[in-house]
Amino acid sequence: MGLYICWKCNKQFKSEEMAAATSRCPYCGSKVLFKQTPPILKKVSSD
Repeated sequence: MGLYICWKCNKQFKSEEMAAATSRCPYCGSKVLFKQTPPILKKVSSD
Protein backbone atom coordinates (compact mmCIF):
# COMPACT_ATOMS: atom_id res chain seq x y z
CA MET A 1 0.00 0.00 0.00
CA GLY A 2 1.43 3.31 -1.02
CA LEU A 3 0.24 6.88 -1.19
CA TYR A 4 0.89 8.70 -4.46
CA ILE A 5 0.58 12.35 -5.50
CA CYS A 6 -0.15 13.40 -9.08
CA TRP A 7 2.13 16.06 -10.53
CA LYS A 8 -0.52 17.55 -12.80
CA CYS A 9 -3.68 17.74 -10.64
CA ASN A 10 -1.94 17.47 -7.21
CA LYS A 11 -4.45 14.88 -5.90
CA GLN A 12 -3.49 12.15 -3.45
CA PHE A 13 -4.58 8.57 -3.96
CA LYS A 14 -3.67 5.04 -2.94
CA SER A 15 -2.01 2.50 -5.21
CA GLU A 16 -5.22 0.41 -5.17
CA GLU A 17 -7.05 3.23 -6.98
CA MET A 18 -4.73 3.02 -9.99
CA ALA A 19 -5.52 0.66 -12.84
CA ALA A 20 -3.62 -2.62 -12.52
CA ALA A 21 -1.85 -2.46 -15.90
CA THR A 22 -0.98 1.25 -15.96
CA SER A 23 0.64 3.67 -13.57
CA ARG A 24 -1.57 6.66 -14.23
CA CYS A 25 -3.53 9.10 -12.12
CA PRO A 26 -7.15 7.92 -11.82
CA TYR A 27 -8.36 11.55 -11.93
CA CYS A 28 -6.51 13.19 -14.86
CA GLY A 29 -4.57 10.32 -16.49
CA SER A 30 -1.12 11.83 -15.97
CA LYS A 31 1.85 9.44 -15.92
CA VAL A 32 3.99 11.63 -13.64
CA LEU A 33 3.45 10.45 -10.06
CA PHE A 34 5.36 10.96 -6.85
CA LYS A 35 5.33 8.46 -4.01
CA GLN A 36 4.75 10.18 -0.69
CA THR A 37 7.07 9.01 2.04
CA PRO A 38 5.93 8.97 5.65
CA PRO A 39 7.66 11.33 8.07
CA ILE A 40 10.25 9.21 9.88
CA LEU A 41 12.46 10.53 12.66
CA LYS A 42 16.02 9.28 12.53
CA LYS A 43 18.33 9.64 15.48
CA VAL A 44 22.01 9.91 14.71
CA SER A 45 24.66 9.64 17.34
CA SER A 46 27.32 12.38 17.29
CA ASP A 47 29.88 10.35 19.23
